[in-house]
Amino acid sequence: MASTPALRSQGLLVGYGESAATAVCPPIDVSVPPGAGLAVVGANGSGKSTFLRAVVGLLAPLGGKVEVFGREVDEREAEFRSAVATVMDEDAAFPALTVREHLLLLARGHGVAKASDLVTELVDEFGLGERQRAMPAALSSGQRRRMLLAAAFVRPRKLLVLDEPEQRLDAGMRDRLVTRLRAERAAGVTVVMATHDPALVGAASHALLLTESSVRSTKPAQALAFIEAL
Repeated sequence: MASTPALRSQGLLVGYGESAATAVCPPIDVSVPPGAGLAVVGANGSGKSTFLRAVVGLLAPLGGKVEVFGREVDEREAEFRSAVATVMDEDAAFPALTVREHLLLLARGHGVAKASDLVTELVDEFGLGERQRAMPAALSSGQRRRMLLAAAFVRPRKLLVLDEPEQRLDAGMRDRLVTRLRAERAAGVTVVMATHDPALVGAASHALLLTESSVRSTKPAQALAFIEAL
């Protein structure tokens, strides 16, 4: 018997107005199995980030529906929050906590065993060792991005949703991120990401190509060709 999709949308319309007429792209139908990697690809303004916001419950659909592990998305539910980790295009952090304190709070709040050891590993992995005692406001934009990525990996997760995670990362850190995402998928975590980065698209198993006039499920190789043509 087939397993329940980690993510499934049917006739999903996304946008910021109040009716289907304001949708930013055609209806989105996609099904992502557990442990898969979906790269959401399209030009700027095609609806990639808007789609992800609907997936994580930050934006109500204009039509259709979206489910995570067989349940309609409701970010108010504890079960949903315990299964889904996100990095969106927002610098959300606790301003009065250091980098390390921020990560420890998240880990302990989610009941992670050996939270301090895990935080130490992630601080090292994301090159934040020398800045772990700094406040978020004192970090560079690239350092803040790395802190937010570490925050996603410090908590339990079955679905990881990333909005252009390559932003403000240097080449070496992007390579580390690709390695990490491959390891996430090998451990059974489903990865859904909007990205323009060829290496990240190459780490996916499925792709969703968004344009103003069409939505098409395709293979990562075809998505890469689209990116190269932009």
